[in-house]
Amino acid sequence: MSPTASPTVVIVPGLRDHVPDHWQTVLAGRIAGARTVPPLTSGRLSCGAQVTALDEVLSDIPGPVVVVAHSAGVMTVAQWARRHRRPIEGALLATPPDFATPLPEGYPTPEVLRENGWLPVPRTTLPFPSIVAASTDDPLADFDRVADLARAWGSRLVDLGPVGHLNPASGHGDWPRAQEFVRELGRALSDVPADARPHPHDPASGGADEHRDRPVSWPTRR
Repeated sequence: MSPTASPTVVIVPGLRDHVPDHWQTVLAGRIAGARTVPPLTSGRLSCGAQVTALDEVLSDIPGPVVVVAHSAGVMTVAQWARRHRRPIEGALLATPPDFATPLPEGYPTPEVLRENGWLPVPRTTLPFPSIVAASTDDPLADFDRVADLARAWGSRLVDLGPVGHLNPASGHGDWPRAQEFVRELGRALSDVPADARPHPHDPASGGADEHRDRPVSWPTRR
């Protein structure tokens, strides 16, 4: 892939502080030029504020982008896609939580999530290629519920097996497969002639049908 075609990787964390040993932090340190949506200092539970923070980072990038989201960051991306049309080359959406059902104690209730704009969860096809990486024992989401959401989004589902919520609390720090998936999503861009790629700031470019059928392949199981 030529340097001019290389997408910028944008890391979208969940509703957490900076965690040095989180796989997203490790990934950001490995990929040159990667950008991370910074944690909010106020209004962290506001869906609108999270979407705005993501959009500000994306608006500052002139070229192609691959998004890497985890946990509530996945929901931020889905909500962003419902409101904005900046082209995205692809998205890795890892272990999304199920906001529509009660989460474990200590997490926001569905009522609080609704009050803050997270519900209903968008269920329309995402306007870019995407992979949903799901855990079979995620305490924040049932696998079948995540699989159903992946179908609604037009995403390809990857069964990660029993990896909890894919975070340090589940015993998972570095996640090398993330970089493999990013390469696959970025490789799809290299198959598109440079003069045929939509300009990231052209509001007329980037409809759902234009993006969702690009050839992206990856392993389906660990």
